Amino acid sequence: MPRQPFISIPLDIEDVRVLQTDLTAAGEFILTVESTLTSTSCHRCGRLITEPHGLDQPRLLRHLPILGRPLYLRIRPKRFRCPFCDDHPTTTQTLDWYDPKALHTKAYERHLIVQLINSTLSDVTEKEDVSYASLLGVLDRWIATTVDWTTLPPCPTLGIDEIALLKGHRDFVAVITARDLSGELHVVAVLPDRLKATILAWLTALPASVRAAITTVCTDMWEGYVNAVEEALPQAQIVIDRFHVARHYRDALDTLRKQEVKRLRKELPEAQHDDLKDILWPLRKREADLTEEETQRLKRLFVLSPALKRACSLRDELTRIFETARSKADGLRRIRFWRQRVERSGLECFEAFLKLLDSWLDRIANYFINHESSGFVEGLNNKLKVLKRRCYGLRNIGRLFQRLTLDVDGYRRFSPWRDTPTSRAAYGNS
Repeated sequence: MPRQPFISIPLDIEDVRVLQTDLTAAGEFILTVESTLTSTSCHRCGRLITEPHGLDQPRLLRHLPILGRPLYLRIRPKRFRCPFCDDHPTTTQTLDWYDPKALHTKAYERHLIVQLINSTLSDVTEKEDVSYASLLGVLDRWIATTVDWTTLPPCPTLGIDEIALLKGHRDFVAVITARDLSGELHVVAVLPDRLKATILAWLTALPASVRAAITTVCTDMWEGYVNAVEEALPQAQIVIDRFHVARHYRDALDTLRKQEVKRLRKELPEAQHDDLKDILWPLRKREADLTEEETQRLKRLFVLSPALKRACSLRDELTRIFETARSKADGLRRIRFWRQRVERSGLECFEAFLKLLDSWLDRIANYFINHESSGFVEGLNNKLKVLKRRCYGLRNIGRLFQRLTLDVDGYRRFSPWRDTPTSRAAYGNS
């Protein structure tokens, strides 16, 4: 190695001794190390053996880079002879810091996993100069394709939603998430479809202790989800997501807006048509968020269409109920009073929404108990959409679960700056 200033840093690997340091012409560091342990377990009888029997073939393992240069560890694993078994077989010593079948140390594999968070396999292969197949092997060793409930804290809240794997297609997969007592989000399943039988089979396969701990399930108005939860988790409270409910009554207002604009364009002179342009977003905004110009435009529009004004008032009143009701009984009372106002208004645009209330009101009103919603699920769906675009589509359910788990939970589990007992045990538990 050329003469230059030296520094000493700990290797941070237990049970090894550094024998030699080399810097190759390609600028790579190679550290020759040996194990300091003087025993291993016989691969046949499992007993501790200490009789040396030479060294195995040398292994070159990629380790964490140093000073911007790749670093490799070269080791010849020790072999030991078993005096207890009949034919005295030999066993190669295994060390905790690397997998016998891997090309990298566990520390470097953890580094690769962190690099994969919010990235793609192709990007990481280019950045780290590792093969695609090796990176897939690392992903499979560190991230399981199904949840291991023993590694999760108690999760009293489940969220169930779906997403289409391909835009414009109806090949939905069901995404199930859990929220623990501290509010942390965990991906617990990606199921191949949203059929009741699929959801029910997954729920009934949960450990009994996990099922018993689930007190709330947030979902949309898909009967397959609701019926499956009622059968598998009779103790759980089903909460219809308020944002899905809001979409229905806001869509009713949008329907009326389109009808009124179409009518007014026919009835008004062309000079007044400018008042009908670009009113979609002002109508959707909260009153407090409107600009002065938007406020004046809506006032002019409401003079032309009193029905639209009444519909906006009813929409905003129902939103306030969801934001301010103090209990389920209070919420039910105020929603029923709101319904009476709708029926007296003569507006027909809310008819479909009123039928929806007939079927789902009790479960919708469960929201007022603890104000639980599927907001955490919807946020996850946005992340999943980004993941699909970044990876140019993911059709393999197991891979989708791995990558979604990694994006949601990766930093918490694997970041070296968050070195917790959970993250230290993650390799063995995955």
